[in-house]
Amino acid sequence: MLTDEIREELFRLQDTKYRDFQSKLIPTAKPETVIGVRTPELRKLAKQLIKREDITSFLDDLPHRTFDENQLHAFLLSERKDYETCIEEVERFLPFVDNWATCDQMSPKVFRKHRPELLDHIRRWLQSDRTYTVRFAVGMLMEHFLDEDFDCSYPEMIAELRSDEYYINMMIAWYFATALAKQYDSVLPFLQQYRLAEWTHNKTIQKAVESYRITPEQKDYLRSLRRKTGR
Repeated sequence: MLTDEIREELFRLQDTKYRDFQSKLIPTAKPETVIGVRTPELRKLAKQLIKREDITSFLDDLPHRTFDENQLHAFLLSERKDYETCIEEVERFLPFVDNWATCDQMSPKVFRKHRPELLDHIRRWLQSDRTYTVRFAVGMLMEHFLDEDFDCSYPEMIAELRSDEYYINMMIAWYFATALAKQYDSVLPFLQQYRLAEWTHNKTIQKAVESYRITPEQKDYLRSLRRKTGR
């Protein structure tokens, strides 16, 4: 089977020191599932494998046994050139994404040319009860809809999210910090009006203040908006 062939190649590319380091960064991935293949090697392998006619046999073989297979899967989807095929495969894979790295590194290039169609999927993903499906949706809004395609209705959708999941709340903060860098005047009212949950609000400010894209004057004002417990 192609999956066995791929797994054998992943172990050939294994870096045990990197494996041990990586396992500590991804607490939701079981350490025994981490092979330890560096990201450049996985991307290189994905570019080679995507050309194979039988690659769907690997993509359909879910769930995968290892973290590195999931990473490879994400990079393969990022290389898909046909939007309809790609979105179907993303939909099929999302329920099996169980960590921030696989979620954040899955970024299909073809989405750039199909943003209107992508929005319908994003709206549905935001309603999911799966942590990394929601995180992926927020990430896609951050990646594709903060520049020329920005609309104030998009941060509205994110501001309405409420979750106890750290990996969702961190992505929300990341989204709003990035939005402040790109659409400051439009996004600032969400903080002025305390539209976000307390932790997410303060984390947004922290990340924005750390950004080189925010001016010193803007940073000073954002610091003044920090929430105290219970506010």
